[in-house]
Amino acid sequence: MAEKSLTHGIKFKDKVGYALGDMGGLLTFALIGAFQNKFYTDTLGIDEGKIIILILVARIWDAINDPLWGMFIQSRKPRKSGQFRPWILGFSIPLAVSAIFMFLKIPGLSSAQYLVYAYITYICYGMMYTAVNIPYGSLASVVTDDELERSSLSMWRSIGAGVGGLPGTIVLPMIVFTTTKVFDNGRKVQSLDEHKLFWCVVALAVFSVLIYFLHYKMTKERIAPQKKEKDENYNPIATLKALVSNRAFMMLCFASMLLIAFQFYYQSTFLYLFADFYGNAGLYSLVTICTYLPMAIFIPIMNKLITKFGKKELCAWGMCLASVAFFILYLLKGTSLAHSPYVFLVFTFISGLGQTFLVLEVWALVMDVIDYHEVRTGKREEGMAYAFFSFTRKLGQALAGVGLNLLLKVINYKGELSEQGIIQAEPVLAKLYNISTLVPAIMLAVMAVTLMFGYNLSKKKLAEVHKELEIQRQEEE
Repeated sequence: MAEKSLTHGIKFKDKVGYALGDMGGLLTFALIGAFQNKFYTDTLGIDEGKIIILILVARIWDAINDPLWGMFIQSRKPRKSGQFRPWILGFSIPLAVSAIFMFLKIPGLSSAQYLVYAYITYICYGMMYTAVNIPYGSLASVVTDDELERSSLSMWRSIGAGVGGLPGTIVLPMIVFTTTKVFDNGRKVQSLDEHKLFWCVVALAVFSVLIYFLHYKMTKERIAPQKKEKDENYNPIATLKALVSNRAFMMLCFASMLLIAFQFYYQSTFLYLFADFYGNAGLYSLVTICTYLPMAIFIPIMNKLITKFGKKELCAWGMCLASVAFFILYLLKGTSLAHSPYVFLVFTFISGLGQTFLVLEVWALVMDVIDYHEVRTGKREEGMAYAFFSFTRKLGQALAGVGLNLLLKVINYKGELSEQGIIQAEPVLAKLYNISTLVPAIMLAVMAVTLMFGYNLSKKKLAEVHKELEIQRQEEE
């Protein structure tokens, strides 16, 4: 059992090791947001309506699978190496293999067979990602019980995620597209090369296993889990009821669902935008840079800002700024400025400044609401809480996928045209710009309102929660 003196005091090694966990996952997970939809529509030739059904079926299965896995993890007796770390390492290889198959195009299959193959590989990858990510998400709450150290872990997790997403969102767009036609004005028509994409995925999947191994070696679970003598009486329904009645937890789940929906939506939509509207898929690489570069500005001073203003307050006002930037881009529609990819990137950077606070602190907020759950119930149930939280984030992924494909159908986007060297019709391109700006603006605005008026763990309230939690734990000794 861990001693009280060991429940905080993390070192640089712990931070890097924890960051590597999300880096390993994002090496392949980022590919879904960036390339999966275009791979399905343009390479496998799957209709957008059928992709919508695929995503909905996968999320229905997640509604069953995620809580079951969370309950399973929560009920297991911890091993000598910890309660969560062994599961992360054990499922890292199946996760890598499933990612490879998800982007493999088997020659000669019919449209129906490609659709069945997409169902199998997409759902399998989702299950393997759940198997790794639920214990990883729960891990932070047993690494340290110090608020600022947890905030630091959240920032390092975001750094790990950002670095893990770089190959898929910066490097691959410059590699996996083939120019099928160049017009006299220099405009290009570019198509996705499935062979280049596949071998890039193989390389990233293999590398992810190595990263997970390093994560396992460099992290340590310091906080002892609650005793398991009463595990046979564990009531998951009661736990779910307690979580659902936790306002802070539910509001954070909703905001995080929108955050992941926003991230997946813009990653997928902007790939269409830069390949089709701007005619330069390579510039898509700069979107990630503009979105995440602000992290480098705020990371050195984040803890000072949190101490002065509070996590909730920073995240809410940051999302206001992020939303305004995209509303301005939408208002530029039809002007010459809208046709400049560099103007678009400037406002993407401004939006990134606002997004940075929630992106960096979302996992610290998760640990805060788990602490709040412990104060309210006297139980620490990281596995179940994170399983529910993870499921809502997958709902966000589904929202993005369903929403994008519905909108692509509405604007009459034709995925096969790029391989034929044909530009989309001008009305389609104009509508593509609209859905790339207005929808993100609305999503960011809803996040801002949710955090400002729904999430109730303000700076003052959170201090009270941590004080009460400290008293409870002292009484348990």
